[in-house]
Amino acid sequence: MVNLKEKPFNLNEEELSWVNETISSMTEDEKIGQLFINLTLQRDEESLSKLINEYHIGGVRWQGGTLEEIYEQNKYFQEHSKVPVLIAANTEAGGNGAVSEGTMVASGAACGAAKTDSVVRAMASVGAKEAKAVGCNWAFAPVCDVVTNWRNTIVNTRAFGDDPKLVADRSLAYMDEYTKRGIACAAKHFPGDGSEERDQHLVMGCNDLSTNEWDESYGYVYKSLIDAGLDSIMVGHICQKAYSRKFRPDIKDSEIMPATLSKELLQDLLREQLGFNGLIVTDATHMVGLTATMPRKDYIPGVIAAGCDMILFFNDPSEDIDYIRQALRNGTISKERLDDAVLRILGLKAKLGLNNMKFPEKEGLSVVGCDEHHKKAEMAADESITLVKDTQNILPLDPSTKKNLRLYFIESAPVSLLNGADKAKAMLVKELEDAGFNVTAPKDYYELEMEKQSPFNKFRVMGHEGREQFKENTDVVLFVVNMKGYAQTNNVRLCYDASHSAQNPWFAGEVPTIAVSLNYTNHLYDIPMMKTYINAYGDSKEYLHALVEKLTGKSEFKGIANDLVWCGRWDTRL
Repeated sequence: MVNLKEKPFNLNEEELSWVNETISSMTEDEKIGQLFINLTLQRDEESLSKLINEYHIGGVRWQGGTLEEIYEQNKYFQEHSKVPVLIAANTEAGGNGAVSEGTMVASGAACGAAKTDSVVRAMASVGAKEAKAVGCNWAFAPVCDVVTNWRNTIVNTRAFGDDPKLVADRSLAYMDEYTKRGIACAAKHFPGDGSEERDQHLVMGCNDLSTNEWDESYGYVYKSLIDAGLDSIMVGHICQKAYSRKFRPDIKDSEIMPATLSKELLQDLLREQLGFNGLIVTDATHMVGLTATMPRKDYIPGVIAAGCDMILFFNDPSEDIDYIRQALRNGTISKERLDDAVLRILGLKAKLGLNNMKFPEKEGLSVVGCDEHHKKAEMAADESITLVKDTQNILPLDPSTKKNLRLYFIESAPVSLLNGADKAKAMLVKELEDAGFNVTAPKDYYELEMEKQSPFNKFRVMGHEGREQFKENTDVVLFVVNMKGYAQTNNVRLCYDASHSAQNPWFAGEVPTIAVSLNYTNHLYDIPMMKTYINAYGDSKEYLHALVEKLTGKSEFKGIANDLVWCGRWDTRL
């Protein structure tokens, strides 16, 4: 039986009374509904009413929308639900994970590059204030993965780094800022991403560390957070073969399951060995790391039977709820297991005071994207941007002597014509021009296609002037990479806009060239010929301005790179 008087709930008698009275009054369907967190896309009153009155959902997670829309949606949920709902957001980098107008302060990688915890605390405080203003009470963060594989891009920028102590310290600082503001944290992605290069959105992840290696890295991080009172943990669709085999010596390779379906990882490792008493939530249930293991009718009840307390996202609400009903009838889920899960859900709601909480006043929305928060983003950029190497000793740049700057901007293929090309390019050009540079920024294939679609555009981006003319017109090249990707490929690598494109760094042997990454930290593997390389960690105005300030010597580089930036190669250091 769940003990809600113990950490992390620490409920008093009044709070315990509310939990017990609430669960005693619930029907079986109401209990089942509490298990589910909905990805809310429709915001009309009829749809919202159905979610709370017919499906009795236990939580929701933000999925886009304006400040006004999100506020009104969350307010409706809390004012009309019989049991208050957990409202979650992926506030991994600031308030932009809670609402579109929110402030992006710093990625996990930026927080890890900073010399102190000042950046992560700024990021977390801003995220917590902006999330709370729109009614959020649960952060799906911190990302406490330990990145030891340089090829991994799914958490490359989201995690704090490769050192378990650093990851634990930054995660604890993040948790502290949210806890002070009455918002629960869900550390993720247990048993840990970052040790391999595959993406659990597309395939079951495998954390293949030995039990001792795991204990000294991921285990150290999770134990640190649990001991500090971590409220909840998000479990990834990631297996941990060594621990599965430790607790089940006869297990076959074919029986190794992701942690979301693994009793030995959830019960023996997380609950018993690590002593976690808080709420366990699955990662998204549409991810292939889970969906490819078995039919949905089996894995939806399977995650609850294994020890998860909440399920992230419906596919079809009626169908998913019926899967749980059937599992209760056939004994896959016991009534005791259902009650334990619901008790932890209600326990977290009671700890957060949701049963007595008044929804935030609309006037509080003014904090979202406010000047003070953007000032914190400026500080974060200044403290984190990292000069990885400058073996050609070209920095700082003086626009009076190296005035003519050629900008090659490498971007991911736009999601759609409507999205357009990367907005950061124009912002960076303006920053460089304001600093005194004469900037030439050739259009890439995507920009040409958006102007006029033509089969000849791929040939147009191949052309460039003669070498001597190029050198006469160009004092320095700035080679900026802003590659992004999500759930489309297992890892993201530098990719040019077309075959034999003029973006290819042919110019590195002609004029001084500086490479900058605005996102992933591992691009040196593909461009080792770059003698100067900077990880800038962001493409917002604050980060682009700070980057130019540092390029021109008006501000020093303060960030620290970890060894993953070298990608295990000798030539990347040259």
